[in-house]
Amino acid sequence: MVLVDRFGRPVTNLRISVTEECNLSCFYCHREGQMKGKRQMTPQEIERIVKVASNLGIKKVKLTGGEPTIRSDIVEIVKRIRPYVVDLSMTTNGTVMHRLAEELRAAGLDRVNISLDTLDREKYKKITGFDVLPWVLKGIEKSVKLFKLVKLNMVVMRDLNHEEIWDMINYAAKIGAVLQLIEIEVPREMTESWFFKRYFYPLKPLEDEFSKKAVEIRERRMHRRKKYFIPTENGIAEVEVVRSMHNTVFCANCTRIRLTSDGYLKTCLLRRDDLVDILTPIRNGATDEELIEIFKQAIMLRRPYWI
Repeated sequence: MVLVDRFGRPVTNLRISVTEECNLSCFYCHREGQMKGKRQMTPQEIERIVKVASNLGIKKVKLTGGEPTIRSDIVEIVKRIRPYVVDLSMTTNGTVMHRLAEELRAAGLDRVNISLDTLDREKYKKITGFDVLPWVLKGIEKSVKLFKLVKLNMVVMRDLNHEEIWDMINYAAKIGAVLQLIEIEVPREMTESWFFKRYFYPLKPLEDEFSKKAVEIRERRMHRRKKYFIPTENGIAEVEVVRSMHNTVFCANCTRIRLTSDGYLKTCLLRRDDLVDILTPIRNGATDEELIEIFKQAIMLRRPYWI
């Protein structure tokens, strides 16, 4: 069974924030759209939710934060949910992957997305607040050897790192990672803010350039996102472009539901009125059947943000 929302969109992906805490301070961070919570799910509670989701056809799970690797039990969490999914990935800032990658792979993690906005040490410190780029690069290069897929997430910001895009493409080709270029993403009410006007860098013109240079173009089913295979001095680079701002195609093909670190199902990163509490019922002894109904309630709340 696969659940489908009111707009005909099947829900097959669950994105779980396991903590809202982070060991970096990236100034653009949206914290997965969650507000400050007063509770945190245990590994057993996360496992229960994933098991219920799996019975509803949700077989792909991504662990996020905050920074998931700052949880001392992150390896246990991976081990517990591995049996219920066909694809298990994690988004991380990479600061401890140089020492944790082997354990995570052994526990059953398939793929990792590692945040890397720049190869310049001073810019990295400016963006994140910390001078740890050498450790991150070490973790990336170790991860490429261990996982079946490593994606580098580059949030593109005007006049800060947009001129590094081709350097990043060359680096990704060199180490064998996929580069994912990401537009800054904010709710509608923030599109007039100084932050958005200062740093937003539209990626549509870049996609037009990629289309001319690519030796191959594929389209991902989720969000109808294109993958460009671009020749570089280090071989062919695989590049994805994430344009979620004002992108109706992106929303129309969304297959994701979210779980906040304090135990609420959330239908959309950019919404503030879509939280459905699933942790309180679990702690009050809810049955699996009752949890299934909670999932159905949340999925029926889903609607495209950009229409």
